[in-house]
Amino acid sequence: MNKLLLLFISLITFGFFNCSSTKDQTTNDQPTIRFASFNVALYRNDAGGLAKDLNSGTDQQIKNIAAIIQEVRPDVLALMEFDYDPQGKLLKSFQDNYLSIAQEGGTAIEYPYYYSIASNTGVPSGFDYNNDGKIELPNDAFGFGRYEGQYASALMSKYPIEQSMIRSFQKLLWSSMPDAKQPMNTDGTPYYETKEWESFRLSSKNHIDLPVVLPNKEIVHVILSHPTPPVFDGPEDRNGLRNYDEIRLLKDYVNGAEYLLDDKGKSGGLDKGVSFVVMGDLNADPIDGDSYEGAINQLLDDPLVLQAVTTGELIPKSKGGALHNQRKGDKADPAFDTSFFGKRIDYVIPSANAKVTDSGVFWPAPGEKLYEQVKDKAASDHLLVWADLIF
Repeated sequence: MNKLLLLFISLITFGFFNCSSTKDQTTNDQPTIRFASFNVALYRNDAGGLAKDLNSGTDQQIKNIAAIIQEVRPDVLALMEFDYDPQGKLLKSFQDNYLSIAQEGGTAIEYPYYYSIASNTGVPSGFDYNNDGKIELPNDAFGFGRYEGQYASALMSKYPIEQSMIRSFQKLLWSSMPDAKQPMNTDGTPYYETKEWESFRLSSKNHIDLPVVLPNKEIVHVILSHPTPPVFDGPEDRNGLRNYDEIRLLKDYVNGAEYLLDDKGKSGGLDKGVSFVVMGDLNADPIDGDSYEGAINQLLDDPLVLQAVTTGELIPKSKGGALHNQRKGDKADPAFDTSFFGKRIDYVIPSANAKVTDSGVFWPAPGEKLYEQVKDKAASDHLLVWADLIF
């Protein structure tokens, strides 16, 4: 018995028994999920153009995009600027003809669940929004677009999307937002005529909540949006103000604002305490660029979001971005850039109840894997941004 006791003590001393196994098991029960947002620039100048390229299986831009996704391997992936198709055929072609085929020595990846998101882009408004004396696309659509669904968005997921819980705010009126930043002319009169303002949809594409069921049965509300760029306007700053209020809509939604009315007639925002991840190309940099002052900070600084990812030590960054030339006058760290035009505008923003283990922007430096597939906008003018999260 004494020899057995000595052997037992020796095993503990030299680490053959893991005394922290209970803690490790608890951690293992909480899966780490990689969430990613990627503006893939998969739109074409004419309706139907993207379908042709997706069906071919040979388009080099799309092959580069697929190679990046296969390398980063997100579990839940938001695609910005992916043309809308209500039947989901475009997403299926992307899966079958590109993602399911190994690219650049990578490994194929499968997303059994996907959702194509309706968009205001290219939907005629019936009004002369840009005051040029004509009513025509793309400028007089509810969202800038040459055809319906250009520059839309989509979600691809390894986990089920709870479609009965989806909420979209495509048709929410800008004027319904309390204290909306209504554009004004320099003489103090409203830029939009009364009928125009009362019909104007706030979302330039869509704001949508797509609940995803994780392996541990936790439901995470994946909230996607792609606000209008805060440029291409005049002194009235109509796009800058719209961008600000589109981001405010995200803030108001996660804070449960009562004024919100979704496309099915349900009012209010998220319930208190639920888990969420806001993703998308939000077209606003916290330091540089032309966005209205404080546009993105109203969301990044919100106490309901995880500050480590938005303003803290785990802001996604890359080596490639750090080496990319800044625009003259830019002040922000280029390591945080998510676009070739020197801005941090693409985001993965989790709720404060999440734990983040890692994050990044996929922008390889020279000599790193897939550098050639990313450089000089070979895949997109944006980079994929990701975060590893535990809920």
